[in-house]
Amino acid sequence: MEAVGRLAGVSQVTVSRALNNPSKVSAKTLERIKNAIELTGYVPNMVAGALASKRSHLIVALIPSITNFAYSEFIKHFIQVMRGYGYHVLTAETGLSQEEEESILATMLSRRPDGIMMTGINHSAKCKRMILGSGIPVVEIWDITASPIDTCVGFSHAKSGEETAKFAYEKGYRHALAISAGDERALRRKDAFCDTFNKLTQNQVDEICLPGQASLELGRSSLAQAIENGFKSGVVMCSSDLLAHGVIIEAQTRHLKIPQDIAVIGFGNQNFAAFTAPALTTVKVDRAYLGSQAAKVLMTRIDQKPLENKCIDIGFEIVARDSA
Repeated sequence: MEAVGRLAGVSQVTVSRALNNPSKVSAKTLERIKNAIELTGYVPNMVAGALASKRSHLIVALIPSITNFAYSEFIKHFIQVMRGYGYHVLTAETGLSQEEEESILATMLSRRPDGIMMTGINHSAKCKRMILGSGIPVVEIWDITASPIDTCVGFSHAKSGEETAKFAYEKGYRHALAISAGDERALRRKDAFCDTFNKLTQNQVDEICLPGQASLELGRSSLAQAIENGFKSGVVMCSSDLLAHGVIIEAQTRHLKIPQDIAVIGFGNQNFAAFTAPALTTVKVDRAYLGSQAAKVLMTRIDQKPLENKCIDIGFEIVARDSA
């Protein structure tokens, strides 16, 4: 508040009055204070001042989708570890919108949690300003970068796409279709797959990019669309196991043999992947380890203990099954 006051050319008392009773501040002064708050990324503290120096024992976890198995699995293990440290985790669903993430983050920061877990590494400039301005420890999860906001635990989505393309090439496939949901990380995997497969085979990959989240229905309709557009045979790379399962169902409905006519590769190694018919080849990420490691890293930062590495790459594994 002191910094906001300096930027706005008013006292800290005036800043406090503007936040708590804006009707008592002139419109011109209020505008200057709002601009200063926007510039600094300051989020008003809703916790009583007398409690400001104490821990809230609250952790905020922001994930794109509560119903998506990939996210719900690692958040479960994150929560379990944080509970062991005596912390409660407040989880919020942000969707795929940076604007929604900004709004939710501001609300959560006002409660002054001791730590924050965020999904992914791509956030708006305003989000980053709010986090840096708060001084609260943060762990970004499900992705990696050499320059995290604070710390990150995850894996390279681009690398997983590259390795999936190499796997398909080594299996003898020379034509490919890539089906991807609209999630930014899924699109990165898809792009890396297409670039690598094209370089290896000199054949252009057919692509279908879906606007929303993955579903069985979209997996089926995407394969149907690709066949109508001339895709006859090859490997189908899907951004999720759910899409891949839909592709398998549609292929079988059309009496196509898997993997002889169409091979299918998913992502996520969901619980059903080993039990589809045929069993689904997929990319496995150890979500239990991911969630627990993220919790331990965040707790280390909360305790202000040294970290050997602020970016932890847990890697991934291609699980070969009958579908490819």
